[in-house]
Amino acid sequence: MTAVDHSLVKRFRQDAGDRIAEQRRQDQAAGVPPMSTEDERHYARAVIAQILEEYARAEINAGRTPPDAETEEAYAAAVHAALFGVGRLQPLLDDPEVENIDINGCDHVFVGYSDGREVRGEPVAETDEELIELIQILGAYSGLSSRPFDSANPQLDLRLPDGSRLSAVMDVARRPALSIRRARLGKVFISDLVGNGTLTPELGHFLACAVRARKNIMIAGATNAGKTTLLRALANEIPPNERLITVERALELGLDTFPELHPNVVAFEERLPNSEGQGAISMAELVRRSLRMNPSRVIVGEVLGDEIVTMLNAMSQGNDGSLSTIHANSSHEVFNRISTYALQAAERLPIEASQMLVAGAVNFVVFVQRRNDFHNGGRLQRMVTSVREVNGVDGRVLSSEVFAETADGQVVPHAPIACLEELIAYGYRPNGTWG
Repeated sequence: MTAVDHSLVKRFRQDAGDRIAEQRRQDQAAGVPPMSTEDERHYARAVIAQILEEYARAEINAGRTPPDAETEEAYAAAVHAALFGVGRLQPLLDDPEVENIDINGCDHVFVGYSDGREVRGEPVAETDEELIELIQILGAYSGLSSRPFDSANPQLDLRLPDGSRLSAVMDVARRPALSIRRARLGKVFISDLVGNGTLTPELGHFLACAVRARKNIMIAGATNAGKTTLLRALANEIPPNERLITVERALELGLDTFPELHPNVVAFEERLPNSEGQGAISMAELVRRSLRMNPSRVIVGEVLGDEIVTMLNAMSQGNDGSLSTIHANSSHEVFNRISTYALQAAERLPIEASQMLVAGAVNFVVFVQRRNDFHNGGRLQRMVTSVREVNGVDGRVLSSEVFAETADGQVVPHAPIACLEELIAYGYRPNGTWG
C-alpha cells in the first residue's frame, strides 16, 4: 500500500461533492423528498466507489499501475471523511487512545494520549488556508446554529459530532491554531469514576446521595481536569422523571442524547452574533429563559462570566439540585473566582454581596485534579481531592472541607457534614460505599 496523496483526496472530494449536489438538485426538480443523512452517506459511498473505479481505469489507459485494493480502500475512507467527517483529523478522532489534539498551523500537530504520551503528529492540511477552510466547514455544520470563522469572527468554540470540544483562533496568532479535547465518556456513571480511581467508593456514595438530596453542587478544577465528565456522572444520578435544562456555550454535555436516562431534557446553546453583530443570545439570557420553562433542575455546563449572578439567583430561589462547573485551582479558591465574575457582570455586585449570594445558593464545591500517577508508570490520573461544604457567611463565605486528601494521597472524611441528617434521609451511610 502506498501513502495516500491528499491532493488526490481533495480532487476526489470535490468531484464527489459536485455529484451529490447534482443529485440533490435532480431530486428537488422531480419532487422527490430529500435524502436522509444516512441515505446520503450510503449514496456517497457508491459515488466514491464510482470515482475511484474511473480513476483506476484512467491510470490503466495511461499505462500506469492503478491503486491496489488496500490503497483504494484508504482513499475511499479519506474521501468519505473529507465529505462527512473532519478530513485528515478523522483518524485521530477515531483513535480511542487520543485524548487531546493541539494544532499550531497545519503542519505543527501535537497529539496527547490517555497514557500521558505527547507525540508529534502528521500535518492535517496542506496549507493554513486549507486548515481554516476545514474549521469553517465544521463551524457551519456543528451545533445548533452556524458559527462563522473568519477575520470578523476569529474565535470559534463548538462540539464535534462525537462529543469532542473544539476551540480555534485565527488572526490573533501568527498561524491559525486549533485544540480538540476528546469526550472520552459520553454515558458515564459514578461507578465508572469509582472504577478508574477518580472517586473513592465512599466519596462516590456521598456525591450520589447529595445529588438525590437536591444539593446545589459546583465542580471546580483546572482545564482538562475532568469537570465535565464528573458533571455527567452526577447528572446521571438525577431521577428520570425530572425535567432538566442545560445551558452551555457549546453543546457538550449531551444529556439529551440518552432518553433512557433523561427523557425530558432541553439543551440550550449560546448563540453568537452574526456578521452584523446582531442576534446574540448570551449564557445569562439563556439561564433566565430556562427558569421560565418549568425546570426541575438547571445545569450550567461551564461558568465563565456574567451568567454566574443569574445562576446563583436561580439556585437560591428554589431551583435546588443545580449543577455547574467552574475553573479554579482549589476548592477554596472557587468563592473568590465567583466574586470576580460577579464583579464583572452587569450587576457589578460588590464582593460582600456576591459572597452572601454564594452562601445562599451553593451547598458543596467538589474539586477535581489531573496529575501524573507516579505509582502507575506516570499515567495521567484524574481524582477528586477535596469536597467543601458551604456553612454560611460572615463577610466571606464560611466553609468546611468535609472530604480532604491526606499526606499519603488518600481522600477521606475530614470535617463533620452540617446537612448529614438530610443526606441520611436520601440513603447516605457515613463510611458507606457507592453501590
